[in-house]
Amino acid sequence: MSNRWKHRPEGSNWGDFGPDDQLGRVNLLTAERVRRAAEEVKQGLNFCLSLPLDYPGGAVLNPRRHPPQLSPTYLDDNAYMNFPLERVDPNNNDVVSDDQVRITLQYSTQWDSLAHVGAWFDADGDGETEKVYYNGYRAGEHVLGPDDGVGEHVGARALSVDNFAAKPLQGRGVLVDLGYHFGRERKVVTLDDLQRVMDADGVEVEAGDILVLRTGFTEMILEMDKQPDKDLLDRSCAALDGRDERLLQWIADKEIVAIAADNYAVEQFPAGPKDGRRPALPLHELCLFKLGVPLGELWYLKELAEWLRDNGRSRFLLTAPPLRLPGAVGSPVTPVATV
Repeated sequence: MSNRWKHRPEGSNWGDFGPDDQLGRVNLLTAERVRRAAEEVKQGLNFCLSLPLDYPGGAVLNPRRHPPQLSPTYLDDNAYMNFPLERVDPNNNDVVSDDQVRITLQYSTQWDSLAHVGAWFDADGDGETEKVYYNGYRAGEHVLGPDDGVGEHVGARALSVDNFAAKPLQGRGVLVDLGYHFGRERKVVTLDDLQRVMDADGVEVEAGDILVLRTGFTEMILEMDKQPDKDLLDRSCAALDGRDERLLQWIADKEIVAIAADNYAVEQFPAGPKDGRRPALPLHELCLFKLGVPLGELWYLKELAEWLRDNGRSRFLLTAPPLRLPGAVGSPVTPVATV
């Protein structure tokens, strides 16, 4: 047993993949499961599942997160955008453009790493709770911030999102089209709701699958053309009910590898009321903190969902590694579905 913890949270899988594991349920993406996922490719068609990364637009939906800012790279105060290399050597006829970006990693289509959400938990059994992340990795030791005596934000020494690039997130995606059944009215989806939709569409989720949820949320974002209406979006489209204990147990029992949705947070936020000390994001707590299940947000799923419905299918090969950016707790992603 790892010396990072003596106790693990109830319902967690800490240690099941080894004391130093940083992949969580992504360990279930074995070579055999990837091979079976590739068998879902029948027509050779592919779909981009990412928004343009400058959407939703502005910062009204999340004031901490801002659109990407592109700028040229510079050398000796020269901006390398349409830069003629004859300035370096008069015999050169090249023209060079080179740029850089300041980006909020979870602004648009994204993956959450296992360092994104932890919890207060008494992992070492001393009677005092502490900030802990998946598999007992501690804040201040493995996930560093400006209050940890290290100056500027350092990021994740463990559980960084680049783990899912080094072990690429690729497997069988299974789409559940909540938007088709519930439309654009706000719907907090319980396990019973989810099962009714899956039964109606003949959808089956198996161990090692990546669950993908379409609600129509990013379709509304695109229609708003970078002028998002927060009040309207807050009361639109489906979101999972993180307070539904049966739904959380279903996610645990199904051995789902990851969950991606086209909305913010995957789950209803804020979650419904509950007395006492409790997580504001109960599905995040289950997935990121207890089980090691990465969460994807703000994916774009319209064309894929329509094609799958027209062809009586729900499964596809999903290739969705994040940026291989060590230390990052989230990452933009350009997922590709192949059918």
